[in-house]
Amino acid sequence: MSISVKDVEHVAALARLELSEQEKEKFAEQLSAILKYAEQLEQLDTDGIEPTSHAMPLVNVLREDVVKPSLDIEQVMRNAPDEEDGQIKVPAVLE
Repeated sequence: MSISVKDVEHVAALARLELSEQEKEKFAEQLSAILKYAEQLEQLDTDGIEPTSHAMPLVNVLREDVVKPSLDIEQVMRNAPDEEDGQIKVPAVLE
């Protein structure tokens, strides 16, 4: 399959891109090369190959959740810029 300059112009218009004539021709060649390579991949015999979503098996690298004691409310409020009714008071974001 080959991509024409007209196809590139259409995609550029959808993406709201302004391309010069040189860029349109260059992108048409590059996109055609990509599709030609994809056509080569379609010719591969993939019978008996199990579908995968990742080339490598995924392993959870996150640590286990461990319950730890939290800071005392008085310690927290000592570092707060302002406090009201046991809550940290911050400037209003919305009016």
